[in-house]
Amino acid sequence: MKSTPYLNTLTFLTALLLVPLAAPYAAGASVSLSSLDITTYAQGWGKLQKNKDVDGGPLSIAGQVYTNGLGTHAPGYIALDLGGGSERFTAKVGVNDQPSGKGSVEFIVRGDGKVLWQSGIVRGGEAAKSVDVSVKGVRALILEVTNGKDGADCDHADWAEADLEVTGTQPKTYSIPPSEAVVLTPKPAATPRINGHSVFGVRPGSFFLYRIPVSGKRPITYSVEGLPPGLTLDAATGRITGSLENKATYSVKLRAKNALGQAEKALRIVVGDHIALTPPMGWNSWNCWGGSVSQEKVLASARALVEKGLDQHGWTYINIDDGWQGVRGGPLNAIQPNSKFPDMKGLGEAIHDMGLKFGIYSTPWMGTFEGHIGGSSDNADGTYDWIKAGDHNEFYRISADVSKKGPKIKANHRLGKYSFADKDAAQWARWGVDYMKYDFSPVNIPVLREMSEALKASGRDIYFSLSNTPKVAMGADLAQVVHAWRTTDDIKDTWESMAGIGFTRDEWAECQGPGHYNDPDMLVVGRVGWGNPHPTRLTPDEQYTHISLWTLLGAPLLIGCDLTQLDDFTLGLLTNDEVLEIDQDVLCKQAVHVAKASDVEIYAKTLEDGSMAVGIFNRGIVPTTGVVNWSDLKLPAGSHRVRDLWRQKDIGSFADAFSAPVTPHGVVFVRVY
Repeated sequence: MKSTPYLNTLTFLTALLLVPLAAPYAAGASVSLSSLDITTYAQGWGKLQKNKDVDGGPLSIAGQVYTNGLGTHAPGYIALDLGGGSERFTAKVGVNDQPSGKGSVEFIVRGDGKVLWQSGIVRGGEAAKSVDVSVKGVRALILEVTNGKDGADCDHADWAEADLEVTGTQPKTYSIPPSEAVVLTPKPAATPRINGHSVFGVRPGSFFLYRIPVSGKRPITYSVEGLPPGLTLDAATGRITGSLENKATYSVKLRAKNALGQAEKALRIVVGDHIALTPPMGWNSWNCWGGSVSQEKVLASARALVEKGLDQHGWTYINIDDGWQGVRGGPLNAIQPNSKFPDMKGLGEAIHDMGLKFGIYSTPWMGTFEGHIGGSSDNADGTYDWIKAGDHNEFYRISADVSKKGPKIKANHRLGKYSFADKDAAQWARWGVDYMKYDFSPVNIPVLREMSEALKASGRDIYFSLSNTPKVAMGADLAQVVHAWRTTDDIKDTWESMAGIGFTRDEWAECQGPGHYNDPDMLVVGRVGWGNPHPTRLTPDEQYTHISLWTLLGAPLLIGCDLTQLDDFTLGLLTNDEVLEIDQDVLCKQAVHVAKASDVEIYAKTLEDGSMAVGIFNRGIVPTTGVVNWSDLKLPAGSHRVRDLWRQKDIGSFADAFSAPVTPHGVVFVRVY
């Protein structure tokens, strides 16, 4: 997919005025868009096609085949510079009959930032809709396709017979200047500031590990008022360890002091049946290293998290994703690590010694996406006579004649003799695991309950995260057995992927609360690449939107980039404590969409202190002004104080509404008091 940069300080329309005008066409000439050099576009999947569907088939809508037009995939857009020299735009639009004709999309035509025409939701099998709009005087023409609010599967969208009536300047596609990587987060003060969450859950008798996250000039000394018997503080490192045997709630006061000042913060310790009372914050290996993960890379990431000071802002978990597994064996007949991980227990101890927590990945299958075979060994030497084939984690037994395949084992064949939940959970507890990501589909509550009980019986508090996507109707059942569940397919480092996920989570909002979270997948800022890291394809403005939106959603925050290669911009995204506080608010609410005006969407969530976190998002590709009315937030009439969260400064008090300019694909993130 071609990634297109977006505008920031230079407006789209001003930029167009700087482009030299091309020679005019004859009056009334009809110009097909498929005849233009379409070099700049963005779309959710595949490559823009001329006179073909996005996958190379015919432009076919409800059985009608068209020979001329453009085939694309939602969400996406095409930007055109008309130079004010065109009169009309016409087209036939609809969902392509390939591959299944089951998609649903919406077509939108914008001229100089204004909506000129929109189709409403169009579904596969419906006849093409006709577009016929005046574009007289328009400089910037945007042809946009959004998904039908049900995901982007099969959203093949055709702009058939897409023509411009040209009377002047030759139309052409337009490349939008990139936004600037401006660090908005102020440098942390030299005086101490205690960050992180304000409530911590632990089960009776479980190992307790909590490091007080404090920014400020080192050295810092720590103290705690009201620390219950059974827990011990290391005053030099801020680590609290030990165990608490009985159910109870303790209110303690954390203190931190350096040569320049001191700080304090209340922490509520809840000893009971529930852990993870706010969303987890940490790092996961997948979006960076994919299957090439190793013990050395994980340790380097843990050290970098501490060296870069991320732990001072509440980032805690270091999680290994798929790729660590070897054969099943050992005293427990549990999954053992492969040669890339020579000492899992030592790895866990090293991570804990840094004040961090240790996570791991597994499945209830015979295998994983990276090809691990998790059943009992076939051979005396512990090896397996299985090979992986296909795209859906399917495995075949190798017979003496390799041309003959034995019985096929599908990915979801996970019950009976292939379940080793109790053995694996006990092994992970011995290694000191604190977090387990479980990857399988379709979701099966009994299988999850089996692993949940095994993790609890292991004697260690282990956060339990479900990777693959369940149905919304399962939310109440999921909340009883897991701490988080993925609500989406895997994220990619594109606007289409990130925005397509983040702006479509409203239906899950009621499923979320303390200890159980909707998971829109990991973060894709910094250097990501699934084995071959590269700078994220999200523009700086899109990265601000990504972090703002995920914290508003109250999502588990798992960094996916190479921590050893953090630049100042990415570090600023990940260490803004006022932004992170929105994610860690103890109410654990998920923000929902409260208002929309053209490309501007307003998301809001109520916080424990009665204030509201509000994201004013521009989903369009031209600058605009976003307005949030106090009535949209159900706030009482009158004046309310507004604080800019990224810049960490008060903007002022406003009556009735607040408005601000918003860059393309950007955000204004505020807290309203």
